[in-house]
Amino acid sequence: MSQKTVRLGLTSVVLALAFGGLLYSTLSEGTEYYKHVDEVMEDPSAWHGKPLQLHGFAANIMRRPDSLDYQFDVASSGSVVKAHYSGIVPDTFKNGSEVVLKGTLAPDGFHVKPDGVMAKCPSKYEPK
Repeated sequence: MSQKTVRLGLTSVVLALAFGGLLYSTLSEGTEYYKHVDEVMEDPSAWHGKPLQLHGFAANIMRRPDSLDYQFDVASSGSVVKAHYSGIVPDTFKNGSEVVLKGTLAPDGFHVKPDGVMAKCPSKYEPK
């Protein structure tokens, strides 16, 4: 083999490894699963500590007086999980509203990240 071929092969291997490492590190940090409550509650222990976007409907919303601490249920297809959130909620966040929460599941419920509550209100956008 000529020296030029060896250099070209070595350069290709180094670039492929660098690209693969960069791709792996980027995807492993930003990966979040998007799941419905009933999917997660089939086997909750499999989802503990993993970053999730949890989809369901808010119910039994309770706010601690003089604070921004919320505790509420998130339900979907008969399955329910307790959620804990501290922060400002959207105007459309109310009982029965469709929500997507970003956070992690723990044995005591779903812990929502700061600014991790997204609420939809379909009736608000229906034509009159």
